[in-house]
Amino acid sequence: MKRNERVGENLNQALHRVMESHEDVYLIGEDILDPYGGAFNITKGLSDRFQDRVLTTPISENAILGVANGLALTGNKPIAEMMFGDFITLAFDQIVNFSAKSVSMYGATHPMHLVVRCPVGGRRGYGPTHSQSPQKHFLGVPDLHLFELSPFHDNAKVMRGMVELGKPCIFFEDKVLYTERRHQGGPVADLFSLEFTGEDPFPVARLFIEDTDPELVIVAPGGLAHRAVEAARELFLEHEIACEIHVPSALYPFDARLLAEPVARAGRVCVVEDAPPGGSWGAEVAHQLYSTCWDSLRAPVRLVHSADSVIPTALHLERDVLVNSESLGLALKELAQ
Repeated sequence: MKRNERVGENLNQALHRVMESHEDVYLIGEDILDPYGGAFNITKGLSDRFQDRVLTTPISENAILGVANGLALTGNKPIAEMMFGDFITLAFDQIVNFSAKSVSMYGATHPMHLVVRCPVGGRRGYGPTHSQSPQKHFLGVPDLHLFELSPFHDNAKVMRGMVELGKPCIFFEDKVLYTERRHQGGPVADLFSLEFTGEDPFPVARLFIEDTDPELVIVAPGGLAHRAVEAARELFLEHEIACEIHVPSALYPFDARLLAEPVARAGRVCVVEDAPPGGSWGAEVAHQLYSTCWDSLRAPVRLVHSADSVIPTALHLERDVLVNSESLGLALKELAQ
């Protein structure tokens, strides 16, 4: 496979493109100006090019979303960055009670072109308050759409789609992905072919082994894609158990009908996520799969998630709490039996 750009570079270029093509897009957040370009360099170069539309702020997530909501309500298209997604909880009221509700609470549909970027996830030793995956706390809010960064999707299309959607979006970005190479051709892990199902700009990435009937379907968000690929590759090479992996860009609303055909062929499904158990995205997907694919399932939908624990700072303890390819592989082996 040719050497490709990193996911973080692709996301940076996606922001450049959307600000270039939309003069009403504003970027707002903490420490996002050059030469720093944000804590993970994702906003690098933007303030030099679009000086009047890149706004640095004090450390107040609630205020950042308040300003972003005002910009969106007056017809602009703000992109608000949370330096760490853990602190989106400080803007929960602004997002749930203003961003989402403003779409419909004024007596007529009012477009709210708002994207909230959230670096999330662990595996970097950042500790309990900088390593979480808070996606589940925003499930089920009317008119609030949730998306996740992926190493397979083109972020230029995803970012443009979110900006133009007309409803507030939260974009969860696993921090580890920023330095990973984005897949742009050839087999994945020397084994899986890649194609996309569903409609642009938010299709589902499908990874499959050519000329092989899958025994398991894995549904994994973008942050877990590499771990799912590693576990599935090991399972095939060591135990000849074939898996098909589906990586959605859109987390919520989620349409499980996109999975009906592969689930019917395999009969067994594992949904994996980084969040702890209880009221999670995985549980929502499992519920939809039971409703949509009941006649095709040959075993209960298996949920794999992080431990019911805070996330430790020490890397060896953090590894025991978060999902890794080995723990996922064991769950897949059990499901296949």
